[in-house]
Amino acid sequence: MQRTLASFPGSFKKLFGYLMDETKDLKVLFHDFEDEAGGFELVAARFCYNKKSLDCISFWTWSELLVALKECQALLSASDSSLILEKILDCVVTRLASLVVASPCTCSSENTRISWWFEDLLVLKIDLIDKVIRMSISRNIDHATISKFLLCYQRSRFLTATPTEKCKIMEVMINLLSLLDRSSFSCKLLFGIFRVVSSLKISSHHKSILENLIGSQLDRATIDFLLVPSSRRKAYVYDVNLVLRLVKAFYIEGRCFLLDSRLRKVASLVDSYFVEVAADSHLSPSKFAALVLVLPDDARESHDRLFQAIDIYLQVHGGLCEAKKMKICSALNYAKLSTDALKHLARNPKFPSRIAIQVFINQQSKLENLFEDKTHLVDTFSSSVFAEESIDEKVSSDQVLVYAKRINLPNKAEHLDVQLQGMQCTITELEKYCGIMQTQIGNIPRTRLSSLGNNARFLPKLCS
Repeated sequence: MQRTLASFPGSFKKLFGYLMDETKDLKVLFHDFEDEAGGFELVAARFCYNKKSLDCISFWTWSELLVALKECQALLSASDSSLILEKILDCVVTRLASLVVASPCTCSSENTRISWWFEDLLVLKIDLIDKVIRMSISRNIDHATISKFLLCYQRSRFLTATPTEKCKIMEVMINLLSLLDRSSFSCKLLFGIFRVVSSLKISSHHKSILENLIGSQLDRATIDFLLVPSSRRKAYVYDVNLVLRLVKAFYIEGRCFLLDSRLRKVASLVDSYFVEVAADSHLSPSKFAALVLVLPDDARESHDRLFQAIDIYLQVHGGLCEAKKMKICSALNYAKLSTDALKHLARNPKFPSRIAIQVFINQQSKLENLFEDKTHLVDTFSSSVFAEESIDEKVSSDQVLVYAKRINLPNKAEHLDVQLQGMQCTITELEKYCGIMQTQIGNIPRTRLSSLGNNARFLPKLCS
């Protein structure tokens, strides 16, 4: 009933206006009036603050605006659209948008000048804060300042809030953060919010919004942020499903414009994460395979760190069948493994035998490329510079090349280790020979090099 009465303040004024001039003591009785909390104050507020009286609200002081805002908060519900509330909010946000003019205090630092209003608004309920911040965003108030206020508000209100109130605060806070520029808040802030909401029963929709926000900044995260314990219902130690969702969110957020540098940072981060979780004996092969396959091949320049994680996992989970091992190992690009990693992989009995054969083929290809490069350089220098060098050294080089040519792909996997040892020996001899040639080049008199004319500057550099 009081809301109906409050909708007609002008009518009451006309009705009682002429009586106030004739009667000293005027009393109005409302029969069967059920006064809800603050009902009569609501009627009085709307009666007193009519449209004409609100025209001068822009001249109110900051303290007067705060008092009016608190009164509105006490009398109006969140869904109530009040001219009084809208006018006061508009004036408050206008003051915030012009900080130098609005600030009622003399501030000693830039941070204090920007955040002077934080404490004044901490007494407001979250529904009213939602209105203030949304209006502030529309007025282009600095987003970094808004995010700092939201964090300050959350910490302050959590001291006395009930679990239900905490959920409401966090859901509104997440919604408001999603409206801000991504550079206005840190990845550390988002993970801090995630830890808070993990103990609350917020909606899955708001959890998804928060994870998308974190995913958009995943290249700024550290390994400590990702090591989130799994729920009690899960057997494995860390929440690997969270990391999978964050990586996918990173791709979704940056699908239109994703720099290679950002992708490399995320790849390095998740590879470190894989090494940490690989030792978890409860982590299933299918889940680990999903982890190592979550990034495309071009995300990494080197697969050594990924190989390390897979190696640890296969050692901890020794009873896996060949099919599961092959699924996990399909994430490896052997061309992006270092020589040491390839050698270790080929001799590792935990890896499938077919993997060892592929590694051997890749090693063979690398050796052939090295062999061709060295042969070309040897022929070039032998014909142009070293014509008079000793026959013994030439015979030595021929022996190295002949030995290298004798390497053939074995038909059986059990011969791989022997062949790899021979290949490693060949590489060592080739590198030694390159060192000898480099020394000889340094000992050549400059008069002999000058006889080559301008072609001398184009001589290739060996074993750089």
